[in-house]
Amino acid sequence: MTTDDRPRLLVYTRTTDYRHESIPYGVAALAWHGAFEVDHTEDPAALERPLDPYAAVVFLSTSGEVLTPAGRERLARHVESGGGFAGVHAAACTEYDWPYYGELLGARFTRHPELQPGDALVADPGHPATRHLPAVWTRTDEWYDFDAAPRGPVRVLLRADESSYDGGGMGEDHPLAWCRTQGAGRVFYTALGHAPAAYEDEDFLAHLYGGVGWAARTAD
Repeated sequence: MTTDDRPRLLVYTRTTDYRHESIPYGVAALAWHGAFEVDHTEDPAALERPLDPYAAVVFLSTSGEVLTPAGRERLARHVESGGGFAGVHAAACTEYDWPYYGELLGARFTRHPELQPGDALVADPGHPATRHLPAVWTRTDEWYDFDAAPRGPVRVLLRADESSYDGGGMGEDHPLAWCRTQGAGRVFYTALGHAPAAYEDEDFLAHLYGGVGWAARTAD
């Protein structure tokens, strides 16, 4: 914790594959929120050090293999011992070579159709990431498909209505945002947030802040 008692986030944006132009907008939005103190890095060595100072680690549109073996060990230890983890958008396109990460996140990205408008359906209106949203949330984004819908102790927050856009590949069981526990820690993921404009959209920002806050145990 900091001297003003704001929870601290480590926002990690390293990419070794596709890089989203929205990354700096996402970092700025998390810092602007004011509820958190944000440390932003793309240095994998930052994940090799103790993560105890952080209420949550946020992977903001990371891609490819972004962690060292020591960083993987530290992140797993952080979450298992009660720390938070939040993944945004391309965080599901990350660490394919690390099986634990797939378990942690709950699903892995496979493909998406072209950027287009569509409808996200609120599956759980009682979560801080969704309680402000209409039952049908129309927006323009990349509508990610995943290798499977997350199972086990998973709370699905948003689903995609594939009838509202072209190219969906998962059918009716198509989650877009969810949360879960891992060990003693909390995990939140949202597939949304592709474009820079998302980080100026009040509904998306409230979704992001609510999810990250839940992972960091500042919102329930």
